[in-house]
Amino acid sequence: MKLYQSATSPFVLKVRIAAAELGLLGRIEMLDVSQEYKSGGPLAREQNIIKTNPLGQVPTLLLEDGSTIADSRVICEYLDGLGGGSLFPAEPKARWNALTEQSYGDGLLDAALAARYEGLLRSEEQRWQRWIDGQLAKVHATLDLIEGKAAGFGDRVDIGTITFYCALSYLDLRFADLNWREGRPQAAAWFARIAERPAFGGQKLG
Repeated sequence: MKLYQSATSPFVLKVRIAAAELGLLGRIEMLDVSQEYKSGGPLAREQNIIKTNPLGQVPTLLLEDGSTIADSRVICEYLDGLGGGSLFPAEPKARWNALTEQSYGDGLLDAALAARYEGLLRSEEQRWQRWIDGQLAKVHATLDLIEGKAAGFGDRVDIGTITFYCALSYLDLRFADLNWREGRPQAAAWFARIAERPAFGGQKLG
């Protein structure tokens, strides 16, 4: 298998952590995207990826039979099935909880990316501060949700906790000034603890 990736993508990080937890990382060849794609922001499409995924974005997984799987949510579930894992729990209540947490984590990332691009791609006089504030309000609200849940995470590793970890890692990379750990001791302690797992600590953003 081959994975189109970018070192700063939290969605790629999600796939890499899932693959590592499942023991599949060694079966995946990593294909780095072009510098043009990396610097192009939300309007860029990787020309090599467009050949198999019209969205032209990472992560995109090329399978051994020539078919393609796109989007971190779909790729992670495919890998979980391939590796016989339990990142997507079978028991209904646990499954819906993990999927909902994944949705919250992805939503935090979507909001953070929207705020970042507004500040990055527009000149200061063109920026819509209400948009940025609205997106960051979603980020803070989701951080508070994670703080409320973190004490109960224990050693649970599934698609929900993986996504939360990737979201917090992205904030460390791009929004260090938010200082998400302040006032959130449970989330901070959980993040530090799970980062010690080889599958997590061995995969970095940046």
